[in-house]
Amino acid sequence: MNTIESILNDIHIVPSRKRPMPILHNVSGIIKPRRMTLLLGPPGSGKTTLLLALAGKLDSDLKVSGKVTYNGHEMHEFVPERTAAYISQHDIHLGEMTVRETLQFAARCQGVGTRYDMITELSKREKEANIMPDPDLDVFMKALAMGGQKTSIMTDYILKLLGLEVCADTIVGNDMIRGISGGQRKRVTTGEMLVGPSRVFLMDEISNGLDSSTTYQIVNTLQQSIHILQGTAVISLLQPAPETYNLFDNVILISDGQIVYQGPCEHVLKFFESMGFKCPQRKGVADFLQEVTSRKDQHQYWAFHDKPYCYVPVKAFAEAFSSFHVGHSIAN
Repeated sequence: MNTIESILNDIHIVPSRKRPMPILHNVSGIIKPRRMTLLLGPPGSGKTTLLLALAGKLDSDLKVSGKVTYNGHEMHEFVPERTAAYISQHDIHLGEMTVRETLQFAARCQGVGTRYDMITELSKREKEANIMPDPDLDVFMKALAMGGQKTSIMTDYILKLLGLEVCADTIVGNDMIRGISGGQRKRVTTGEMLVGPSRVFLMDEISNGLDSSTTYQIVNTLQQSIHILQGTAVISLLQPAPETYNLFDNVILISDGQIVYQGPCEHVLKFFESMGFKCPQRKGVADFLQEVTSRKDQHQYWAFHDKPYCYVPVKAFAEAFSSFHVGHSIAN
């Protein structure tokens, strides 16, 4: 039967079962340096695909139109892996290696690049701005002055940053070997990229398996480095707490493969209010944004009580955003 269908497909008598399934639709925008961008959207909305596109890691089987540029340079003009680090939501490690060995191996493979100089520059700018240096960073800077190895110092600093010191000499483990916890393994995945030379971080749901306090600590540290050293970060989080959401400068809301909003966090609620939806005081902004485009949850945020509620589809939000002043400024 399958053979017959295949023959009929070739002569166009039976419609082919292989139909194009768009993942992202007309995605366009700008991500600026020294900005922390939060990527929000329900499961299956296209967040991972967007991050992979930005990192130049899309599957070769996918058909892509359009282009991604870094400072005006297209992907084929440089090596994206040396500039952008994609941090997956999946944790893939050698279970027999310790946490410290894993990060040291990652650092040697990638090279410390400019990260060593970046930490030195960070300390210098803190002093010029009369900012009290971070005590942990200060300890490592003194160690550097005594001639420590760059790779080793970077590894130790990232271990401290991610709260992995307590398990630094414990094997990572896997399904067959007992090792560190799931939350610690997620931090190791993040650490593998942080020890490298990249200035752009594309992080895919790095909060999986982490409590809100640890997520806040990691994002807060990233924020300080990004702002001072002119890096760039796009971080996908599933349900960030309000205090974590407030650490971000920009937010990208994606739903059904379409950009619903992209821009400063301070304008996002105004956009949805212009569409008739208001975030209650009891509700976190991130939770509101992920529910307001949902057919199941949208009605509870309807604010025009003098008008009957009617479901607003994702496409309508996307079209309205292009006319909103934030979307208009991006287009121009």
